Amino acid sequence: MGEEKANLFVAGTLFPIVGQEDGPRPVGIARLAAEGAEAELGRDGHGVEFRTMDTRSVLNRVVSTRVNYFEWSINPYRGCEFGCRYCYARYTHEFMDKADPLLFEREIYVKQHAAWLLRQELRQVAEGETIAIGTATDPYQPVERHAGVTRSLLEVFAEQEGLQLGIVTKSTLIERDVDLLTRIAARNRLTLHVTITTPDAKLARVLEPRAPRPDLRFRTVARLREAGLRAGILCSPLMPDITDTARALEGMARRAQAAGASFFAANPLFLKPCSKAVFMRFVEEHFPELVEAYASRYGTRDFVSKAYQERIAALVRAVVRKYALSDRFEGGARKTVQPVWPMQGELWRTGRPG
Repeated sequence: MGEEKANLFVAGTLFPIVGQEDGPRPVGIARLAAEGAEAELGRDGHGVEFRTMDTRSVLNRVVSTRVNYFEWSINPYRGCEFGCRYCYARYTHEFMDKADPLLFEREIYVKQHAAWLLRQELRQVAEGETIAIGTATDPYQPVERHAGVTRSLLEVFAEQEGLQLGIVTKSTLIERDVDLLTRIAARNRLTLHVTITTPDAKLARVLEPRAPRPDLRFRTVARLREAGLRAGILCSPLMPDITDTARALEGMARRAQAAGASFFAANPLFLKPCSKAVFMRFVEEHFPELVEAYASRYGTRDFVSKAYQERIAALVRAVVRKYALSDRFEGGARKTVQPVWPMQGELWRTGRPG
């Protein structure tokens, strides 16, 4: 494990794919993707293909005026194997000239020399600024077991002090790195977010096909807390008439308390064009009685109404108080404006995240 393992570099990453000269040459991130080669990982039994990607930067400056609680983002991979039906980040593969939203979960790109780049780029981070890891792809998706890019980045952070860091994941694999996480937390402010959308294993299996079972994720939160780490639960996205009831939220908060979670937070589902078609197929197959309601709610807009957002926010505040759970941004991490998580397409100045 470590930086060397994270660099699955092969000679083919330096040269264009044979036949590429027959058509228009891709540029930018699309060119880097095209020049990548099949990683040593090859393919897995689920038909997922892994490729290397040379990259110019791993630290991305956040420029959105609506994302106000972290200034920098890092995504160790492009694409995510978990295949969550609601995933807002499917659009990022469009920057590589891959319009099919399903390719986001079938073609995974392993960023090369990520730790080396991070060491060079950390000097850009000003005091008090926050770095979020896992804003578009899960840093602990299955490929991390073999590629180790995320762990190589944590090794760099373990050398630092005075940083504000956040990690978002659905994976139990984060337990592997407790040694590094505790070293980081000793000299930096570190917050770990474990996303658990539902405690219903059957629903989770069709909603997030390759993510660990919900009970295993609750156990991970408990183990992170036992290690003395600040770790809480994101119950997002809340899906109207599926997981957004007061009873469902109370059940999640009760489980969060039992796991010793540092905090509990939840936000409503939003559907951008890249994820709308995939999610609506999920609704048609598993909740056909809700198709009309979802078509009405999201047919001409991406976000739920302000009234719905306020009702959900009130429910979340109520269960947080009832089960004595802390706020996600406790300790001054919250800025002056109520955040909207996440604002897709506004995280990167160029619209093309690295």
